[in-house]
Formats: sequence, structure tokens, C-alpha cells
Amino acid sequence: MIQTLYPLFQHWADTGSVWLLSDLHFEDADCKLMDPQWISPEEQVERINSLVKKNDTFVCLGDVGIGIYIPQIRAKRKILLTGNHDKKSDYKELFDEIYTGPVFIADRILLSHEPVPGLPWCVNIHGHCHSGKETCGGGCRHLNRAANLVDYSPVNLGELIKAGLLSGIDSIHRIAIDAAIADPVKRNDNQD
Repeated sequence: MIQTLYPLFQHWADTGSVWLLSDLHFEDADCKLMDPQWISPEEQVERINSLVKKNDTFVCLGDVGIGIYIPQIRAKRKILLTGNHDKKSDYKELFDEIYTGPVFIADRILLSHEPVPGLPWCVNIHGHCHSGKETCGGGCRHLNRAANLVDYSPVNLGELIKAGLLSGIDSIHRIAIDAAIADPVKRNDNQD
């Protein structure tokens, strides 16, 4: 169980680990244009299954590609956040849960396909950027999990949290409190 997760998402970790990866692009012809070393769908599934076990949850952060490979991923639960190449209707039989936009799964953890700028009070775990260059600013902390940038291997969310993923990130509540303390005049003016 990952206590950090909102109750709505805690079932993801009730029997095992939660693994995150983005941009599988199974059988997408453009992959070789983005990265000439792009590996085959079979190799990707093999790398995923070398980490993800039968009681785990696998979360794809978008851009699945051809869905026939999804049943080969051995996870108990398969979750999809749709990407810019995905249609929810194409995958409804392949995933246990499908989300069509960014999702806050914890107080300071945002999952999305594309990076979301301007949120200094959270970590944004995403994909979409295949060059490895971050295109957003505004004080965000980003973790890009585009498959070709991470050796086509998912990351364990629980291990990230234990390793300090959220350290140094104040919650939005703390930021609001600190701002009010720093400017007591505005705080008193708003009481009228």
C-alpha cells in the first residue's frame, strides 16, 4: 500500500507495486524517426515484464500504439492516461481504468501525458518529450518517463517516493499559509 496516494488510487498498490512508463508507441512507424534505436514491441514487453509482476499495477502515461501487446503485460491492473495519439475507445477492453487528462493521484503527484508547467507544489510524472529536453518551466519538478529515454523500463512509484521524490516540495496549502504569513497587511485587509 502506498499511503501517499489519495484513497481513490490506493487500490493500485493493494497487492503489489505501481509501475509507470510512457510512450510505448507499439508498431508506430514514426518511432525510428524519433530514435533510430527504438526497440520492437516484443522487446519492450519483455523489459516491462522483467520488472512488473502479476500482482502489480502498470500505468501507461499515454501513446500506446497497437493495443495487441497490452494483454502480454503481466500486471494485475493496467491503467492508461491517454496521450495525443490515443483514443479511449481503442483501448477500453485492454485497460482496467482509462483517464483522458492529467490526474492528481496524491497531494503532490500529478500524472499526465504531456508535461504540465507552472505547478511548483507538485511533481509531474509524464512522457511525450522524446528528446529528453524539458519544454516547460515555472518551477515544476518533472520526471519524464518517455520509453526511449528510460531504456524502455518502467519506474516503481513506491520506490521513487521512498527515495525522496517529494522532498523539497511544499504542498499548495503550505505555500498559501506562508504567503499569508509573509504579507499580514493583505491578510487583515481581506477580513472586512
